[in-house]
Amino acid sequence: MAVATAPQSGAMNCKLPVEGKKRCLWAGRQMPVLQKIRERFAQEKPLAGLRMAACLHVTAETANLMRTLQAGGADVVLCASNPLSTQDDVAASLVQDFGIATYAIRGEDNNTYYEHIVAALAHEPHLTMDDGADLVSSLIFVALDRLDDVYAEVRKWATSMPANQRQALITQIVASMEETTTGVNRLRAMEKDKVLKFPVIAVNDAQTKHFFDNRYGTGQSTIDGIVRATDLLIAGKVVVVAGYGWCGKGVALRARGMGAVVIVTEVDPIRALEAAMDGFAVLPMADALSRGELYITVTGNAHILRREHFLGMRDGAMLANSGHFDIEIDLKALEAESREVNRGVREHVDEYVLKSGKRLYVLGEGRLVNLAAAHGHPASVMDMSFATQALASEWAFQNKGKLAPVVHKLPVEIEQRISALKLASMGIQIDTLTDAQLKYMSGWEQGT
Repeated sequence: MAVATAPQSGAMNCKLPVEGKKRCLWAGRQMPVLQKIRERFAQEKPLAGLRMAACLHVTAETANLMRTLQAGGADVVLCASNPLSTQDDVAASLVQDFGIATYAIRGEDNNTYYEHIVAALAHEPHLTMDDGADLVSSLIFVALDRLDDVYAEVRKWATSMPANQRQALITQIVASMEETTTGVNRLRAMEKDKVLKFPVIAVNDAQTKHFFDNRYGTGQSTIDGIVRATDLLIAGKVVVVAGYGWCGKGVALRARGMGAVVIVTEVDPIRALEAAMDGFAVLPMADALSRGELYITVTGNAHILRREHFLGMRDGAMLANSGHFDIEIDLKALEAESREVNRGVREHVDEYVLKSGKRLYVLGEGRLVNLAAAHGHPASVMDMSFATQALASEWAFQNKGKLAPVVHKLPVEIEQRISALKLASMGIQIDTLTDAQLKYMSGWEQGT
């Protein structure tokens, strides 16, 4: 087993796994659905014989998912899906306490990030899990011999093996699970281009994932990250939320709940209408610039905040991103418009002094602010997401060879099972339909 952890003193290194285990076990207590699944997996071993590679945020919640997959019989390797989302103590504990190979360092550079992608691919997995599709896209580029399209570390590894061996990496894949909207979008583009060679389960699209994770998890953890980074009083601030998908809804709702005046920007007329009917001001970004004090991007797209926006913003405006990749804020353009950049004026805060003298503040290097400056989603939220991941893995393995190489939705029966377990863990009971009601709902004869 191997682990890469952040540079620390020898004494601190000894403490890392101890603190990491405490956090893993604490999170596990808030994840009763996943615990039930882990208990069943430990008895039935539904993933026995599977090699799995996961490219996910390395958090205490993720650790409990890895423990569940391991309990099910899988041979699991984990690498980071974002350079600033790794919790080093958790990574250390996964290796030392749970025997799970983990390749992740908080703050790793691109070379190291892709070295860790290579370590996961070298596991020659049968099943993969992704948080943004970096693992799958690297695998597909390698298998298709499109080595000019991969990062240098992946290309170096791929060229060390024969072409037929590279192609064999893809033929043994049973399926892949994708956790994010960004990743599902990339995978659907692969399907459209006919380069997707194995089935993918869009775990992100399951209601047991996006409804809880994106809305409640992203909403709370994004505000948590911003407050930790800035010590900002949200009440009374004008907050501009770019994007009103599930994540944007959660962020806007939580910001308003803390007393902020919230403006939503959108490109989709249906979502814009929904935001307006939910009571938010809806404006083009250009019109929001004179008012915004805190900007939060949650779109999954590139350059949502760009040069013309920076020039029009108020002095002292703060910029945060809670979309998956660090491309929503055009940092290159911001730096080009700045006469001075002061890194770390506060932990997780960089100050950009524009040529006009105006100052703008970027939080968490423009990466996921909820993980760069905080601990990500609460464990009780990730209980649902990772229960969905675990059962999606079991379902995909049970249907080996039966699924077409496209992006699949998770069967609703699995979501209902997860929801029932969650309700039971909360002590909530619900009604059931009578035989007469079932007959009425399935028939057409009865009318007015």
